[in-house]
Amino acid sequence: MKLRLTKLSQKQKQGLIPRIHIKIQNGLFEIMGMGAWYSYWRDPYHLLLTIPWAGFVILICGFYVTINTLFALAYWVGGDCIANAQPGSFLDVFFFSVQTLASIGYGAMYPQTTYANIIVTIEAMVGLMGIAVMTGLAFARFSRPTARVMFSRVVVIIPHEGVATLMFRTANQRRNMILEAQMKVYLMRDEVTAEGEFMRRIYDLRLLRHQTPSFSLTWSVMHVIDEFSPLYGMTSESLTQTNALLIVSVSGIDETVAQVVHARHTYGANEILWNNRFVDIIHHTADGHRYIDYKHFHDIQPLDEVG
Repeated sequence: MKLRLTKLSQKQKQGLIPRIHIKIQNGLFEIMGMGAWYSYWRDPYHLLLTIPWAGFVILICGFYVTINTLFALAYWVGGDCIANAQPGSFLDVFFFSVQTLASIGYGAMYPQTTYANIIVTIEAMVGLMGIAVMTGLAFARFSRPTARVMFSRVVVIIPHEGVATLMFRTANQRRNMILEAQMKVYLMRDEVTAEGEFMRRIYDLRLLRHQTPSFSLTWSVMHVIDEFSPLYGMTSESLTQTNALLIVSVSGIDETVAQVVHARHTYGANEILWNNRFVDIIHHTADGHRYIDYKHFHDIQPLDEVG
């Protein structure tokens, strides 16, 4: 074990295992560099999936020009090996490489030596593999399922059925359904054990309803703060002192693409408000129908103003 720790410390000094910095701002934990696509150079597949589309296109174009340049140099070194190409013209052999790599074959230029035919064979194989890889990467980027779920900006704690209840709102921003949607809420906070050791502990918050057969419009998520709740007895001050954090995770099957989608959101201690309630967004029309007004989705009001 001591030898292993020594090796780890040596790797850390060499920069092979970088230090991970955690920033605490407004009660929210931020891992510096989290989600940065440029930090995955040692994982090229993940890098090509996370790099922005503009960078992906530039990278593909750069690779395409580079590979054609390399094969053009190989043809150029071979002398007058391409029929109907101007002797010593790098542009002619470059565009011949483009035609070969893309299997275009206009017929105006063609290999006329054994050396050139060998290079064409190698380039044809590289072209086939390159097209397959690029097609797979583009498809993987396009086919990644995503969810568009909106979360209320704050969490409120209000009496519900005579018991203090934590509540926040979510809404499906797409005009389809998320089938078999499941909601999970976790509480993270700093604690000191009986032995005096500091730890960041995670608790599952039990919800009144953690699953719905179809998530199409809005969903009011509620957790009862009873004696079995990890929030029982806590105040706004104690939440701040313990750097409390709520992590919300929702997942389900998008009915359009029939794939699992997920979304997550976090709430800091300063975003948990006592004795406030959400403004009602469901209204009735004169003819007995209902409609939802999303303009007031994030709005709250103090309980003493509710009348």
